[in-house]
Amino acid sequence: MTAPPFRAYSPADFHFPLPEGHRFPYYKYAGVRERLRPLLPVIDTPPLSWADAGRVHDPLWLRRWRRGEVERREEREFGLPWSEAVVTRAMRAAGGSLAALSDALSVGWGANLAGGTHHAFRDRAEGFCLINDAALLTRIALDRGWARRVATVDLDVHQGNGTAHLLAPEMAAGRAYTLSVHGERNYPFRKERSSLDLGLGDGVTDAEYLAVLREQALPALDAYRPDLLLYLAGADVLAGDRFGRFALSLEGVRERNQAVLSWARDAGVPVVTMMAGGYNSDHALTIEAHASVVLDGLEVLG
Repeated sequence: MTAPPFRAYSPADFHFPLPEGHRFPYYKYAGVRERLRPLLPVIDTPPLSWADAGRVHDPLWLRRWRRGEVERREEREFGLPWSEAVVTRAMRAAGGSLAALSDALSVGWGANLAGGTHHAFRDRAEGFCLINDAALLTRIALDRGWARRVATVDLDVHQGNGTAHLLAPEMAAGRAYTLSVHGERNYPFRKERSSLDLGLGDGVTDAEYLAVLREQALPALDAYRPDLLLYLAGADVLAGDRFGRFALSLEGVRERNQAVLSWARDAGVPVVTMMAGGYNSDHALTIEAHASVVLDGLEVLG
């Protein structure tokens, strides 16, 4: 049997210093990589170029971060202490998304075992997000003529505020569509305007969530008819997540993934999957939920 031509990208070998007890879920990147290595090649993420980062971010702001000319307030908003290594890691994570885009355009699907850094603005880092890879991939695909209409389906529990803000011109022109299903009362507390925002209450269960996905989100994709799909497959929708307020099960997350990936398959639309957030008190569950998007991709798209 011929193996499917799929592979994934991981920045798990790129480390940066953290204070003891910091809430950043370092463990999950290596955990997801090891979970998936028996099933498909997992490659180190290539670095993103600073020129490409400047397609969506202020070059002067990027230069300050590159040089470490960062204010304490900016570090607090970012949620991580500045170091050369944390900037390198952010560029590697975004580089993995760009490499996955190339794979998606070649074989129909590309997977980054990181990324989905949707809280980054043009000149502001927020919520562990320095480089906004979804906005970057959209701009690159449009500018290079790889796609005419790009849709981002953001199923992290937190609204993709940076993505919506950065892509506002493309959304107005009909060249980009941002769809966010998130906790209405959760971070960020000041929401931006996506093409479609589906804000849900606390404690949402599998049945409620999947009904919204199938009855509102996927029909919106049908109506928009993108020719490239970016899927942020957040694991922070799970019950027990430290920063989420939803109550999905692992089975519900897998049904969610399969619904989105089946839509892409049936529509003939290449898809890039990115990991986004996941901070469950059960570390093994976080890893399995993040790995599930690739497991489901192999099942649905392979």
